[in-house]
Amino acid sequence: MVKHGGWADERFGAVADAFSRNFADFDELGAAVTVFAGGREVVDLWGGVADERSGRPWEQDTIVPVFSCAKGVVSICAHLLAQRGRLDLDAPVARYWPEFARGGKEAITTRMVLGHRAGLPVLDRVLSFEEIVQWTPVIRAIEEQEPLWEPGTAHEYHGHVFGFLVGEVIRRITGLTPGAYFRKAIADDLGLSTWIGLPQDEAGRLARLAEAEGRPPMPGPESLPVRIVTMNGAFVFPGLSEPHGWNDLALLGAEIPGAGAVSSASGLAGLYAAAVTGVDGSARLLTPDTVTDAVRELSSGASWSGFPDLGARWGSGFLLDGPRFRPMLGARSFGNDGAGGQFAFGDDEFGVGFAYVANRMIGHGDARANRLIAALRECLTAV
Repeated sequence: MVKHGGWADERFGAVADAFSRNFADFDELGAAVTVFAGGREVVDLWGGVADERSGRPWEQDTIVPVFSCAKGVVSICAHLLAQRGRLDLDAPVARYWPEFARGGKEAITTRMVLGHRAGLPVLDRVLSFEEIVQWTPVIRAIEEQEPLWEPGTAHEYHGHVFGFLVGEVIRRITGLTPGAYFRKAIADDLGLSTWIGLPQDEAGRLARLAEAEGRPPMPGPESLPVRIVTMNGAFVFPGLSEPHGWNDLALLGAEIPGAGAVSSASGLAGLYAAAVTGVDGSARLLTPDTVTDAVRELSSGASWSGFPDLGARWGSGFLLDGPRFRPMLGARSFGNDGAGGQFAFGDDEFGVGFAYVANRMIGHGDARANRLIAALRECLTAV
């Protein structure tokens, strides 16, 4: 029997039941789920093992790499700047970053990047790990890059480029890299255990990722999907081995804003709750008009490379509710998932911030978060 900790409000007991069943029905190792409703925490559960090698248990304050959930963090920052009048998402990126306007990129807007429509899913230049973690070499490579298609006419997942490109826009406006801006503008005041660039003194709380058995192999290293998720081979994926795997503190301590966030479940759920309702009486971060702008669909269907339509729908920086891919609560839901099963979203119609994180990476088709969200939906709609 897996040891669980935490609590759930009586109204949300079905979420607790689903969390327990995940350990029985799936190859779960360690995991946590947190739900805010109406600005207060109503579910905070954790259980299992944080480090399979030592048997160290998952605790309330355990944090874990959450991969592309980072895109949601960066996107909330971008929308917050837009809401405050400092960023026009529909203006050319070059307004804020003049050196970007080379090689046919003059008309690319931040919104095109947020919708994965900028034509920049990968870089031609092959950068070393050491160059990537320095930030500036990536920015120079983006400046040199020509779009793979006419910007705005098609979509393809922008993987790591998404974070560096939107992150540099944030840096040009605020003077801070996206991880630093997020902490200053949002996370420090709210006490969120979420980082893009993990501080060394937080590493003792970190869960160690493990792969599930039978995970299908990735395509060859020259394939577009692998180039997208590894930055042309600089990162190991889905491998977790060090160096440069996703248990490597050198990687997790760097700012990799497209896929390098580290968080607890309560940190991500608290972020989305703060965005849509505010937390414990604080004002909400994003206004209803800002959320309306964020959830307008920009991209769906088959991608530029012909990758099959899995049902994903993208707004401005966020996955949207979809019956086949990451079903959430409805038309006002917006969030992001992470490799291996992590998922977090907010919804201002239902007043919810949700996050599920785990250290067993199961891969595409993983139903653990979907089961929890289905239980949450039942709780919210019960008469």
